[in-house]
Amino acid sequence: MLKTLAAYAGAVVGTFLLGSILATQFILGNVADMGLDVSLGVRLQATLHDIGGLAVTYLPLIAIAFLIALLVATGLVKVFPARAQGLYLLAGAAALVTLHLTMKALLGLTGIAATRTAAGLLSQALAGGFGGYIYYRIRCSGVAAANAEGSTPAEGSTPAEGSTPAEGSTPG
Repeated sequence: MLKTLAAYAGAVVGTFLLGSILATQFILGNVADMGLDVSLGVRLQATLHDIGGLAVTYLPLIAIAFLIALLVATGLVKVFPARAQGLYLLAGAAALVTLHLTMKALLGLTGIAATRTAAGLLSQALAGGFGGYIYYRIRCSGVAAANAEGSTPAEGSTPAEGSTPAEGSTPG
């Protein structure tokens, strides 16, 4: 349970940080395209400012989107255990795209300005995929090591559940 919580927290924070950084750089790229000088110092200062400012709004939205997406992915991993890494990565990417498209459709707003373009929305999907990968690496790390050594998870268990016989095993 603690491993799952750590994986979830790591995924949410990793997604938030990468998503915030990418969003800031997209906007500053647009500013630079208008002919204004955007120094490395300005980029760093703006990035840190945005991370602080977005922590109050974007971080909780990512947490909610990831909760839903990772629950769905975990259900799918039980059916397709060999696809755990791809499913969690896809879940993270889908969580961010769904979050932004839902805000636009229901509220008529673009919460992250960079997502007004396909490239900006794709950058947020990339951040979500990164978070999904973090979740997979933390949550499924013991299973991957056990499988590499030649042992296999208990019958009926999945990589997301671990490799101990007590978890998720099915009776004989």
